[in-house]
Amino acid sequence: MQYSKSGLQLTEQFEGCKLTAYQDSRGIWTIGYGHTANVRAGQTCTQEQAEQWLSEDIAWAESRVNADVHVPLTQGEFDALVDFVYNTGCGNFEHSTLLKLINNGNYAEAAKQFEVWDKCDGKVVAGLLRRRLAEAKEYNANV
Repeated sequence: MQYSKSGLQLTEQFEGCKLTAYQDSRGIWTIGYGHTANVRAGQTCTQEQAEQWLSEDIAWAESRVNADVHVPLTQGEFDALVDFVYNTGCGNFEHSTLLKLINNGNYAEAAKQFEVWDKCDGKVVAGLLRRRLAEAKEYNANV
């Protein structure tokens, strides 16, 4: 499957675009639309570079969801999972109850798992909770 325009808008909305590197809530250097690979303090980028990194990072997240999910998905489910992987990383996804439930065909229970991922260093982060709720809504959009 491929990420839809609706999914991309979800990612862009929650990531925002910053053309100067900043440290995220965990202290990870980030730039553009949440790009973290090889980012360093003081780094800047153009809007075009930010969009290129977004495209590459989305392709990576798509590939992980396509590789790890072994049951059919609706477009909304796929989009929600790609945004989730984009934000939390593939390691978290691969070892999650969310993925286990999906692969067991328990789509409804899996939808409840998004909210579990609303914390940073053990504390609920309002922005993460909003994102997880938006992913859950996208996940359930075509059900």
